[in-house]
Amino acid sequence: MNFSEDFMNELRYKNPVEEVISSYVVLKKAGSTYKGLCPFHNERTPSFTVYPNTNSFYCFGCQNGGDVVTFIKNIENLDYVEAVRFLADRAGMAMPESGYDDSVEKLRRTVLAINRETAKFYFECLIQKEDGGIGLKYFSGRKLSAETIKKFGLGYAPDSFDKLKNHLRSKGFSESDMILANVCSKSQKTGRAYDRFRKKVMFPIFDLRGNVIAFGGRKFPEDEGAKYINSSDTPVFKKSKNLYGLNLAKNSGEKTVILTEGYMDTIALHQAGFNNAVGALGTSFTADQANLLSRYFDEIVVTMDIDEAGQKATKRAIEILKTTGIKIRILQVEGGKDPDEYIKEFGANRFRMLLEGAKNDIEFKLLGAKNKFDIETDDGKLNYLNASIEVLASVNDEIARNLYASRVSGETGVEKSVILNRVQRMRKSNEKKALKKELTEFTRPKYSPNDVNPDAKKYRRAAYAEENILAVLMQYPQYAKYVFEKLSGDDFLTSFNKDLYLKLQEILVAGKEFEISYLSESYDSKQLGRVMEINSKFSFSNDIEQVIDDCIKVIFDEKDKLGIISPSNMNDDDFLNALNKQAKDKKGKH
Repeated sequence: MNFSEDFMNELRYKNPVEEVISSYVVLKKAGSTYKGLCPFHNERTPSFTVYPNTNSFYCFGCQNGGDVVTFIKNIENLDYVEAVRFLADRAGMAMPESGYDDSVEKLRRTVLAINRETAKFYFECLIQKEDGGIGLKYFSGRKLSAETIKKFGLGYAPDSFDKLKNHLRSKGFSESDMILANVCSKSQKTGRAYDRFRKKVMFPIFDLRGNVIAFGGRKFPEDEGAKYINSSDTPVFKKSKNLYGLNLAKNSGEKTVILTEGYMDTIALHQAGFNNAVGALGTSFTADQANLLSRYFDEIVVTMDIDEAGQKATKRAIEILKTTGIKIRILQVEGGKDPDEYIKEFGANRFRMLLEGAKNDIEFKLLGAKNKFDIETDDGKLNYLNASIEVLASVNDEIARNLYASRVSGETGVEKSVILNRVQRMRKSNEKKALKKELTEFTRPKYSPNDVNPDAKKYRRAAYAEENILAVLMQYPQYAKYVFEKLSGDDFLTSFNKDLYLKLQEILVAGKEFEISYLSESYDSKQLGRVMEINSKFSFSNDIEQVIDDCIKVIFDEKDKLGIISPSNMNDDDFLNALNKQAKDKKGKH
């Protein structure tokens, strides 16, 4: 490990996993563990489990797992060293002066420095009226004040291929780092860097700590091309894990957040006094963004456009937000206007009245169903009833189901008891389908090229035997010598199991007992989750040596069937023959 064992032990001791995770996830005690809704995927039934005794977590839904450092890496979108630093700061610990590789952290710091200098450059170009001041004219035309422009650090990217590049070079940054930061692109013809954003008004995107992590560039109305160009993912930015303006909104003191579709609506709301507005960085709202908002707010008002794309985005956002427990309301602005347009025409007070009357998610869905059909006709009324029953069947609160069933009954003339009876039947049917799906996924696990151990699909029997061996080593380290004398890493048929075996060998030979934290630096949360799954799904009788022998026999039998001979079991002549055969096979393929 890059950090000393003493330092990491102290770090974990001062950052109990249940305490750290409870600041992000609502946890409920369940015996010796804690359970909650997973922050890494959408779920309605808690499958996220925290184990204080091993300082670890595991989600049975998405198979993410690991220790407290892994959790912070994922939830805060940090690399390993940054996550350690985060926890050290939390515990009031000083980072070691040396003894760890900070190359990735240095790279991130370089990208952040480039972004900071780029944002300053764009702002200076804006206020110095570069290219005739068209950037400032655009923002003035959108009724943005000088104070708002400064607050959001807005800017202008000149109509040039090299002004930003030359400026950054004068500050000592390399072209390769500019390309990595995504403020420059690489020419396919010359291999040289050129400015990525040109003749655009610019919107810097900040993280929660106030660092510039990315940019959005908007074209002028008269220009051709895409309306917006946004930064791609970089070492400091992942679009799905960030929200525009959250660095400001989280300090608003409000318990309600207003979610808009993008930059200008968010900025206009802040200028009008709604400092709790954030932008979704596009219509594809994500679970990571939902979980981020639920950490700072109790309620969300979704204000997407009323066009088809906006409505789809709203419905998607509702389903994602439901998993967080945050209260949801939907705002549909009069006349199909977006918040920016509405505030300009009618003022902030009238928009505040709209906010106060925003519908909850059930009302929004029922209204959407009602608007689809003409309920003055029998056919339309029947279609509306069926759509309403489907909506109400998804509502878990019995009081809410009764309340809205009464409303639908009044609109259609159908008795409330009949509606509720149909709702209950649909709920039971949905529960059976969900249970069947869960059982199918449990009993017939799916494999894909992106699985942690895709080789397991090809070598099922061997993989199962390998996992038994790995579980023995994790649970009964006293049998390590017995295993290591009989089995080498080269005997494994699946690559992930082989890698884990070698790591366990290193840990156990050093005289340590297995802890998941020993792997948190080299494995991601999916890989760590797989390790935890292997460790927990096997239990053994007293005859551990027999289990080991049986599993080793299965592995060697499978290799014999495939005609594979391990280098560890070859004499010199066999090894040379195998190398020659391998060379001939490769030659024959070309």
